[in-house]
Amino acid sequence: MNMRKKIVAIDMDDTICHLIPKALYYHNMQYPGLQLMMEQVTSFDLSGIWHPECTEEAFFGRPGLYEELDIFDEYTIEEIRKMTEKYDIIVITAARPSSVPEKWNWMQKHLPFIPFENFFVAKRKYLVGFDLLIDDGPHNIIAASEAGKETILIPRPWNAHIQHQYQLKDNWQGMSDLVDQMLASKTK
Repeated sequence: MNMRKKIVAIDMDDTICHLIPKALYYHNMQYPGLQLMMEQVTSFDLSGIWHPECTEEAFFGRPGLYEELDIFDEYTIEEIRKMTEKYDIIVITAARPSSVPEKWNWMQKHLPFIPFENFFVAKRKYLVGFDLLIDDGPHNIIAASEAGKETILIPRPWNAHIQHQYQLKDNWQGMSDLVDQMLASKTK
């Protein structure tokens, strides 16, 4: 009997790799008079804190930005690789159209074992069928949870207001074991 593998959806920016720190780095280089820090990023709307001359396009649309993001930590790749042995791993990322090729290039460089058909671009992630979501976006975690999915929240300043409600994991060490535990506790 062919049992369907459970699907684990993993967000990309600020979950597998660090977007906000890199975007802040470039903001701070361009506007030395206004140095932003991670702790100030308390929501996804950064327009209230960035330099008045800065725009969403300048902050998130810098050519090449998504190809130079740092991997989340030294455990990320191995933990995701481990999970691919048991689960159908999909990487699901919200992306402006211009950043999609950059994100795919980043994936090919760092996670070459994730095939193209497992690379999803979607802002409304809850529309995609998965059993568990690993994400930093409060809107994604809340929607997935409300849809009855298991969730793991990567704690960040912008999701502090919901951290008390969800399973947290602030690094990738042991992530595959946590996923195993959470999916094993779900009834078949």
